[in-house]
Amino acid sequence: MSNSLNGKRVALLVTDGFEQVELTGPKQALEDAGATTEILSNKSGKVKGWNHTDPADDFEVDKTFDEAKIEDYDAIVLPGGVVNGDNIRMEEAAKLLVSGAAGADKVIAVICHGGWILASTDLVRGKTMTSWPSLADDLRNAGADWVDQEVAVDGKLISSRKPDDLDAFNKALVSALGG
Repeated sequence: MSNSLNGKRVALLVTDGFEQVELTGPKQALEDAGATTEILSNKSGKVKGWNHTDPADDFEVDKTFDEAKIEDYDAIVLPGGVVNGDNIRMEEAAKLLVSGAAGADKVIAVICHGGWILASTDLVRGKTMTSWPSLADDLRNAGADWVDQEVAVDGKLISSRKPDDLDAFNKALVSALGG
């Protein structure tokens, strides 16, 4: 366990239906490196993870999107999951957090369907990124240079395709925060 990220705070943005391992993997990697993480959602209480198409565990929400302030965080992580990815891009408060993170030059890390919200906030234009393959057309149409590789880093934007890529994604995320 390293303490290289002591003092760093990271928001994990999810709605019901997120891919569970895409939350738990980065959360554990960040905490192992000394960062503090918070789960943000569109509702208070609990949010439900999924293992692909099957309901999985419930997770305690630390703050709602409306309660959170982007200046309190050094980075945001957007896990995937089809349902989560589709729902979160319709949440105005989540889009404001993502846009605020980009405007403040903070690390934004997306995996799988988590990148959909970036297309909805016009934050992919001119960026090299990857995602779950079914999002390639959406991201290209929004101006991204989509690549099929386990992790893509373009400035402060980190993107990855799927759970199998989590090791590379987590390493890139921790490194981007100074770990």
